[in-house]
Amino acid sequence: MEKFETIYSRAAKRKGGDNKLRILLHKPKSRDQLLDIDDSRVLAEVTKKIFQSGFVWRVVRQKWPNFEEVFWQFNVEKILMMPEEMMEKKAADPAIIRNLNKVRTIRVNAQMLQDINHEYSSVGQWLANWPEDDIVGLWQYLKKHGARLGGNTGPYSLRAIGKDTFILSRDIEAYFRAYKLIDGGLTSKRSLLVIQNCFNTWRNESGLSLQEISMIIAYSSGDNFVTL
Repeated sequence: MEKFETIYSRAAKRKGGDNKLRILLHKPKSRDQLLDIDDSRVLAEVTKKIFQSGFVWRVVRQKWPNFEEVFWQFNVEKILMMPEEMMEKKAADPAIIRNLNKVRTIRVNAQMLQDINHEYSSVGQWLANWPEDDIVGLWQYLKKHGARLGGNTGPYSLRAIGKDTFILSRDIEAYFRAYKLIDGGLTSKRSLLVIQNCFNTWRNESGLSLQEISMIIAYSSGDNFVTL
């Protein structure tokens, strides 16, 4: 396992120096910012990533104002009151991307957020208090309790919301395989444990967020497929 300073130096060299590398990095939200986040924005970002999965992201972004209007700015209480026939009607609206199965995830994930509110007082508090040294546990929670939040959709949703997380992009996977840190399936229990432990070590060495570390590793090798 490389020391983080070695990874950082290689990334800085590839990007033209320390200053240019730092310009490329983006920080997650602070704890206070997460505490203030509204449930509707969490549901909106989760839904956006679900619709972007396997689809052209640019088209989703272009139609997103229509999604906000059609689904009442993703008000959780209103979403949960939506009957099946209304959901089917909205899923057929040409103003959005017509996909009934993905539209149905909106209500399922709204229910997940309401359940979190009941158990943890607020979704923001739940996110803010979830420990960064077990971020894969948060991914697993989303996969288990939400809809279509497995794979990278859950992590991309967290990144969009502002919760600190790394992303298992092609560059990150390639790095871990090149240095023989993992040799099995990327999302096997063993691989995820190794990856989480490596990120925990690098976070302790650098004082940087998981998000910044993730980006630096990607910039240090591979083709730099990094989503901000």
